[in-house]
Amino acid sequence: MTEPRRYGDELAVVTVTYSPGETLTRFLDTLSTATERPVQVVMADNGSTDGAPERAAARDGVRLLSTGENLGYGGAANRGVAEFGDEFGWVIVANPDIEWGPGSIDELLKAASRWPRGGAFGPLIREPNGDVYPSARLLPSLGRGVGHAVVGRVWKDNPWTKAYRQSDTSVRERTAGWLSGSCLLMRREAFDSVDGFDPRYFMYFEDVDLGDRLGKAGWQNVYVPSAEVTHIGGHATSKASAKMLAAHHASAYRYLADRHQGPEWKPVLAAIKAGLNIRLKLETRGSST
Repeated sequence: MTEPRRYGDELAVVTVTYSPGETLTRFLDTLSTATERPVQVVMADNGSTDGAPERAAARDGVRLLSTGENLGYGGAANRGVAEFGDEFGWVIVANPDIEWGPGSIDELLKAASRWPRGGAFGPLIREPNGDVYPSARLLPSLGRGVGHAVVGRVWKDNPWTKAYRQSDTSVRERTAGWLSGSCLLMRREAFDSVDGFDPRYFMYFEDVDLGDRLGKAGWQNVYVPSAEVTHIGGHATSKASAKMLAAHHASAYRYLADRHQGPEWKPVLAAIKAGLNIRLKLETRGSST
């Protein structure tokens, strides 16, 4: 019988880079105020050309890992996590355009002690203008997901989007269906128990899928608003908006198709795919490719 893996209490941070620019500097500068604990950082780089990861690797405790190709977010994050030995029982996966609030990581770790079955912990995420981003959401059921996808852009206050985003839920520590992958503290035992992110999701929905699989494996996704970060957002993807929209729609379809298998679902999935393709064409008119 194989002995279960035992994990230590050390802390690691993995950030996926793709020409992150100056945001990476703010990420690392503010990281030093986010925790009193020592932390090791791995930048899983998907092919940056701006030199930012190489400059950042000159810092103590920061290492550059070239993935050799663009693996997408989840695939690169998995590679980064795999770089750490079992002494690292806590791993943060975060975008390089996150600015850490003072003590934010320590707040997440405190919450982890209160939730022994917590597998993933997400902070309150603010937009650059100070607005709170709805980062702790319900899982997208077929009806809720389609309703949000079809009318979300034109009817902002529709009931499907409000339910999916949990817009009427008070800002308090609680469980959620899934948490934004832009900033997650992972219990290593939980992350490894589900084999991390599904690399088939090149970008988008990898966090939704992870939250769903963690829940099915008996772990909890815990929202911790006492920890705050700011997500600058959009730096690496703004140059390829049409491609990113296409990736978003492809991932949305994959998520639903994975969970609705069998011949009885084929007509429904065909209709969803057609609707997503129409929406993509409308949204990418005049966008860069």
